[in-house]
Amino acid sequence: MKVTYIQHSGFAVEFEECVLIFDYYKGTLPRFEQDKKIYVFASHSHYDHFQKSIFEWEKKYSQIRYILSDDIHADNAANRIFMGPNEECDVDNIRIKTLRSTDEGVAFFVSVRNAETSETKYIYHAGDLNWWHWEEEGDIYNRIMELNYQRALALIEGVHVDVAFVPVDPRLGDAYYWGLDWFMNHTDTDRVYPMHLWGKYEILDRLMCQPETEEYREKIMRLSEDDECR
Repeated sequence: MKVTYIQHSGFAVEFEECVLIFDYYKGTLPRFEQDKKIYVFASHSHYDHFQKSIFEWEKKYSQIRYILSDDIHADNAANRIFMGPNEECDVDNIRIKTLRSTDEGVAFFVSVRNAETSETKYIYHAGDLNWWHWEEEGDIYNRIMELNYQRALALIEGVHVDVAFVPVDPRLGDAYYWGLDWFMNHTDTDRVYPMHLWGKYEILDRLMCQPETEEYREKIMRLSEDDECR
């Protein structure tokens, strides 16, 4: 399993038999074999998580399917699946479960089963499901946001996750790490990729020194530039 960071919240997760692309916004897409099975996920309609240009990829890749949040306005097509919060579906050897976002759309919890070995890998992409804490919104709003975030993640409480992509947004001030910290303390995650950084990679220096992250710090994949493979 090879993970490539594209930009912002965009990642490609490549297996021998297929590729999963999450929340492409901009940047260079890795090159794949033209007959490779490609599954493109878009968690919601915000411009920094969804661009209509992803449908241009159909011209190059014959085996491409799209899994889209149902708040995205796009034409129906045989290779497009629209999912709302708290839904499940199977696509080939992939099992997809959605969680309700605390902003727009959904988060994705995806299991990918190798047809030959039956080995399964578990991937979580948060989209904009996060513990959004905005001081200017006041105590009631922020308490509701906290409860909604914890309620959403309760659906995967304690589960094993091979790779997770979770927001660490510098705009949140001192609360920038709260969502990631809650996620790591309530799931069994091997590797977590901070995302939604708005290009401010220096926030990761702070994250790696944050006392609360000490117990899982070695699991944090520290990114420093776009199009980075791990």
